[in-house]
Amino acid sequence: MSRIWVLALCNCLLTLSSFAQESGVELCRQHSFHTTIPAGNYSGITWLGNNQYAVVNDKASESGFHLFTIDIDSITGDILHASENGFRSSGKANRDDEGICFFPKDSTLWISGETDNEVLEYAMSGALTGRRLQMPTVFKNAKKNMGLEALTYQRQTGLFYTIPENPLRGDSLLRLQSFGNDLQPFCHWYYRMDGKTPEVREGKHTIGVPALAAMADGRLLVLEREVFKPTKNIGSYVYNKVYVVTPLKEMEGQLLEKRLLVSFKTKINLTARSFANYEGMCLGPCLADGRQVVVLISDSQNQYKGFLKDWLRTIVLP
Repeated sequence: MSRIWVLALCNCLLTLSSFAQESGVELCRQHSFHTTIPAGNYSGITWLGNNQYAVVNDKASESGFHLFTIDIDSITGDILHASENGFRSSGKANRDDEGICFFPKDSTLWISGETDNEVLEYAMSGALTGRRLQMPTVFKNAKKNMGLEALTYQRQTGLFYTIPENPLRGDSLLRLQSFGNDLQPFCHWYYRMDGKTPEVREGKHTIGVPALAAMADGRLLVLEREVFKPTKNIGSYVYNKVYVVTPLKEMEGQLLEKRLLVSFKTKINLTARSFANYEGMCLGPCLADGRQVVVLISDSQNQYKGFLKDWLRTIVLP
């Protein structure tokens, strides 16, 4: 076998090993729109309807949200174009804003902050309304920079869901907490995150759950994210996995069973710069044939040193 064919076979095997999906799930390619979306630290996204989205930036100077337009092909689910249309500020300091969800009952937005581990309500103007989810005191045990990131709202059940990025102090598992429309705690469950992938190289591993997305049928999508950065940046990757869980009231306090929907790696090496640290996830529109689109947004750390991009991509569910 020639050297060219050996290299081609190795590349093929590498591609297959870095991607997996459940039957019927389609992962669309990732896109960046550097002329219409400014460099940012985009950490959460929620769908407002039509082609409108609200996005949070965990390094913005003030707490609030960006408005995005994202055009999606109604047949394939692929992203056609995206642009940023301004920032709505609360006039208050950024709380390390991480997660965001739309509350259709009052046409407001709720944002989770990792600094204070609170979930606060914002008017569409960006102003704080003064309302908050009544967080159980156990969430005061969140580790620094490992607290509340993920946030979603399920309009069919009238429930908010949030989960810390890593287990709280005293917990070995992640605590998934729900809240009713009365803003009071409803039920909680436990979620076991995958461990780190063994590496023979020296480097830094970061794992966590940065995003949730509530499905219409009561299930939740959970985004797990593993970042590996070797001593010399070449060889860095992000291993992204989307699981599905069903948090039933009668299972309160129990460990949730999870099922993998799709997984994929993005990376930096001598030939690829696809590295994308996806931190935001939400449901988007349904396609012409009824399939559900899931929208992901990455945190480029303000397009770190010109190597990283603000990537967007979609997943199409059957």
